[in-house]
Amino acid sequence: MQIGFIGLGIMGRPMAGHLIAAGHALFVFGGRTVPPEIREKATVCRTIKEVAEKSEVIILMVPDTPDVEAVLFGPDGVAAGLSKGKTVIDMSSISPIATKAFAKKINELGCDYLDAPVSGGEVGAKAASLTIMVGGPEQVFARIKPIFEKMGKNITLVGGNGDGQTTKVANQIIVALTIEAVGEALLFASKAGADPAKVRAALMGGFASSRILEVHGERMIKRNFQPGFRIELHQKDLNLALEGAKSLRLSLPNTATAQELFNAAAANGGAASDHSAMVRVLEALAAHEIGSAAGK
Repeated sequence: MQIGFIGLGIMGRPMAGHLIAAGHALFVFGGRTVPPEIREKATVCRTIKEVAEKSEVIILMVPDTPDVEAVLFGPDGVAAGLSKGKTVIDMSSISPIATKAFAKKINELGCDYLDAPVSGGEVGAKAASLTIMVGGPEQVFARIKPIFEKMGKNITLVGGNGDGQTTKVANQIIVALTIEAVGEALLFASKAGADPAKVRAALMGGFASSRILEVHGERMIKRNFQPGFRIELHQKDLNLALEGAKSLRLSLPNTATAQELFNAAAANGGAASDHSAMVRVLEALAAHEIGSAAGK
């Protein structure tokens, strides 16, 4: 299949690589910023419009709602290069409300639209094991699912357009609150004088076990905060949650607390750090770093 891929960042690069490896013809945009391993095997187009013109399916993987809107509807954007029967797939994490509006505009051009945000971070993108949460028509999902299967493992059609993004927001609430819980638990253990690495290993065999305890608990102990998913992106996702909650007249108190911890981390220079670095704020409040000597 001829696939356009726009957004070759930390996540998009390996995702696009899997599609190339599967034999799809890939069309990309970005000039010199296209990674060499992609440039060698894909066709680099001069404009986003040209990507859409040459592709049957166009995938977006960009940071935020305004980026998706600009890529879709800006001058020489995707919409300008669409013809009837093509499919647009937004795999970014953006506003569910905006997604419904974008889908409507693309549908009016005679094209299909799926919102399909992902979870799994850089590790999942590289391993082609992403969780993909899809919103859109069932027949379109069935046709596109073989493409998703090249990038992910847990692939679910949740409902109509916007429902995929709603699911991703729910996912990010759970992830943020679990990072906070793991940080508090390991900080408590360390301050009490226990070895946090051994505490984590013990907890991994019990009811408190989670993927976040496994991956981000290890990051906290080893002090590895190189970004798999940046704090500034998680801030964006929790903003979507809190804005949505306000419109629904819903209180999300712990989500708000997690956002304040991310805000504090960003204010202290950590916006580009991995979201597990939220623990640094908890450590600052306790005047104690996980792994340091007990009582200090």
